Amino acid sequence: MDLHFYQRVESELQALGQAGLLKPERILSSPQGGSVQIAGRDVFNLSANNYLGLANDPRIVDAAIEATRKWGAGLASVRFICGTQSIHKELEQEIASYLGFEDAILFAAAFDANGGVFEPLLADQDAIVSDSLNHASIIDGVRLSKARRYRFATNDMDALEQSLRQARAEGARTILIATDGVFSMDGTIAQLDAIVHLAKRFEALTLVDDCHATGFVGAHGQGTASKCGVAGQIDIVTGTFGKALGGAMGGFIVAKKPVVDLLRQRARPYLFSNSLTPGVCGASLAAIGIARSAEGDARRARIEANAIAFRARLAGAGFDLVPGDHPIIPLMLYEAPLAQRMANELLEAGVLTTGFSYPVVPHDKARIRMQMSAALTTEQVHQAADIVVAAGKKLEII
Repeated sequence: MDLHFYQRVESELQALGQAGLLKPERILSSPQGGSVQIAGRDVFNLSANNYLGLANDPRIVDAAIEATRKWGAGLASVRFICGTQSIHKELEQEIASYLGFEDAILFAAAFDANGGVFEPLLADQDAIVSDSLNHASIIDGVRLSKARRYRFATNDMDALEQSLRQARAEGARTILIATDGVFSMDGTIAQLDAIVHLAKRFEALTLVDDCHATGFVGAHGQGTASKCGVAGQIDIVTGTFGKALGGAMGGFIVAKKPVVDLLRQRARPYLFSNSLTPGVCGASLAAIGIARSAEGDARRARIEANAIAFRARLAGAGFDLVPGDHPIIPLMLYEAPLAQRMANELLEAGVLTTGFSYPVVPHDKARIRMQMSAALTTEQVHQAADIVVAAGKKLEII
C-alpha cells in the first residue's frame, strides 16, 4: 500500500473543499420531474435536463417495462458479437428519420458517441477545427484522434475562418468543424448558418453535438440546424436519449450511411461496450414518438413560455444573466463559494439548482445554471422565481 498516494488524494479533496469546488450529489427519493423529493421535502427542480418533462411520463415508463419484458434486462454482449436486437435497429431508424439523416448508430452514452466519432474517420493528414467551449466529450474525442487540432474562440466566425484558412494552407486533406449546437453552460446557440457557409467555402465537413437541443429546439424539435435554417446541411450530429428524449441514457450519431457503416467497424466505444438495454430503447422510442407529435409541439411551446417568464422575472430583479432564449438560464455569480452558498440557500428554500465552478466552467465564471422544462407549470415557474429572488436578496447578490 502506498500511503503517500492516499495522503495526496485526501489533500486534493481538502483543497477542493476549501476552494468551494466540491460538487455535492443531491439524493432524490422520488422520480425525476418538475418537483422532486430530497430529504423528505418536495422542492422545485430547476436542475435537470428533462426538457420535455418525459422522464417520469407513464407512457415512457410503460414502454421501458414492456421492452424489458419482451427483450430481457440486457444483452450481456457488445453489438457485433451477439448484442443486436431488432429494437436496436428500430431505434436507429427512428432517430435517423426524425433528424433527417440516412442512418444512425447507438452508444452507451453521448460521451461515448463524441469519444468515438473522430478517431475512426480522421487521420494525421486531416484536421479538426473545434470551438473552444465545446463539451468535454468532444475535447476528449478530439484528443484520441491523430488529426491536427485547431481551436477557435467560441462562436467567433472570424476566428473560425482564420483556423480554416490555416488548416487548408497547412495541407489538411479533410477538415471537420466541430461545435456544440447549444453550449450547455451558457445556453448560447451556435451560429450554424454562418458555420455552414464557411464550411462550404473551405470544403469542410461539419459536426454538431445537439444534446441540449434534440427534441425541443427548432421545428418539431429537430435541433439547432433546424432553428438556424440549415437543416439537411450538417454532416454529422451527435446526441442523447438522456435529456429531452426520455431522460434515461444512451447516445447516438446520425450521418450518411457510409459514415455510420465505418463507425460500426472502428468506433471503439461501440465495439467494446455492451449494447443499450432494451428498456432504454423502448423508452427512447416512445419519447421520440411524443416529440414528433402535436403534443411535442405543445410541450415545446410550454418550455419557451416558461423560459421567457422566468428569465424576465430574474432579469427584472437585477440578476446578472447570460443573454439568450434557450431553456438554460445561467445566473452568473463568478465566485465558486458564492455559487455553492446560493445553491444551498435555494435548496433550503425549496428550489433544486446546481452551482457550477471550475473545471466545469472557467475560473472566475462560477454560476447557478437553471433550466426550464415542460414538467413545470406556470404557477411553479413563478413560485420558483420568487424563491430565487428572495435568496438573492438574502445573500446580497441583488
